[in-house]
Amino acid sequence: MTAIPVVDEPENPLRRPALVEGKNDFASVTDVVAGVAERRTPKGWYLLFGISIALLLNLLAMIGYLVWNGIGVWGNNVPVGWAWPIVNFVFWIGIGHAGTLISAILFLFRQKWRTSINRAAEAMTIFAVMAAGIFPAIHVGRIWVIYWVFPLPNQMQLWPNFKSPLLWDVFAVSTYFVISSLFWFVGMVPDLATFRDRAMKAGRTLAARLYGVFALGWHGSNRHWVHYEKAYLILAALSTPLVLSVHSIVSFDFAVSLLPGWHTTIFPPYFVAGAIFSGFGMVLTLMIPARRWFGLQELITLNHLDNVAKILLLTGTMVGYAYAMEFFIAWYSGVEYEQFAFLNRAFGPYAWAYWIMVTCNVISPQFFWFRKLRRNPAVLFVLSIFVNIGMWFERFVITVTSLHRDFLPSSWGMFSPTLIDVLTYVGSFGLFFTFFLLFCRFLPILAISEIKAVMPQADPHHDHPRTSPGHAGRAHAHH
Repeated sequence: MTAIPVVDEPENPLRRPALVEGKNDFASVTDVVAGVAERRTPKGWYLLFGISIALLLNLLAMIGYLVWNGIGVWGNNVPVGWAWPIVNFVFWIGIGHAGTLISAILFLFRQKWRTSINRAAEAMTIFAVMAAGIFPAIHVGRIWVIYWVFPLPNQMQLWPNFKSPLLWDVFAVSTYFVISSLFWFVGMVPDLATFRDRAMKAGRTLAARLYGVFALGWHGSNRHWVHYEKAYLILAALSTPLVLSVHSIVSFDFAVSLLPGWHTTIFPPYFVAGAIFSGFGMVLTLMIPARRWFGLQELITLNHLDNVAKILLLTGTMVGYAYAMEFFIAWYSGVEYEQFAFLNRAFGPYAWAYWIMVTCNVISPQFFWFRKLRRNPAVLFVLSIFVNIGMWFERFVITVTSLHRDFLPSSWGMFSPTLIDVLTYVGSFGLFFTFFLLFCRFLPILAISEIKAVMPQADPHHDHPRTSPGHAGRAHAHH
């Protein structure tokens, strides 16, 4: 009597699509990801890197010019004392949110689709926070006494004001940067060891030694993996509250003031939703060209892009709700100054900025209701740029339109950026893209070990025929 073959799992029409497409196995995944760093540098990379370096040098020149001449070279004035630099600071901090969210929160919730995009998103976080950190440092005016803002004891026993949200920013952003950097580095250790071993086999001794230093002696033993997974889990748990706290504290820069348009309790959740929205927008802006240029379409699939688009739709709708709720709160408060601040945003001299913000942040994500558009990389790329533009304008609208109409009409004024303002902001993109291009060229752009862990081959029962009811039951119980 022949044994009746038993299928361990019933056929499921709603089965989730594969996270790695094509006929890939463990070896081919390693070859694809390592090949990005091992192949000859493409000419296009040199072109982009040259542009980025030029923009970075421009940033350094603008900072030097600012320190030499003073902040009068900016368009900041009375009453718009906070303008371009604060707008750019909040913009870059927002960009840095997607990396930690993808890495930490999606890891804790066991969302396996994060594995193909988490490494690049973490790198993006670190470089965005670096770009953000420039602006508070240079907007203090007397940059040579920037150390006054740090809680350092001195001979005058002068201490910073711990009630100031600007000091809370120092603690929040520096903690975020340190934890994000550790998280990124710890996750890379197994992959750096892979790069080390491949470089040694290929006879590239210098590269092997450099990768070896940062691989920390990793050789993939069971003990190493146990310690690695514990450390990764602890860092994910530490990073999770930071996703919520950092942009909440950045929003306190505005919300703890008494200024109409800023003095509102909706700011912390609204800023966090906006930060995740802009961060995921930048993930698409970077990963769609990267998957095309580096041939990563089978590892960063349309399903990954689809999931990111769904998060953009969710957070964009939350941001739109916050915009509407701000008007409702202003009306419900009965405070005429609050009501004027919001009517002035929508219909005043800066109305063009407000409506650009609404169009990009509320209307453009609504295209993601359509599956065909969510899975079209060209459409996604264009909409992701709209998201980034809209989120920059959101920060501009919050900062400038709330300040330019002061309490007395005699104190009203307008802000317009100078060339130095614009070139400094453009230069910050040079810093960001210089580091991101170096990361793509020399480090594992995708998390090799984590991608392998979500492949069917990682299942110990993969490719084992299950021919008898007893065998299937035992295998299922063991699993």
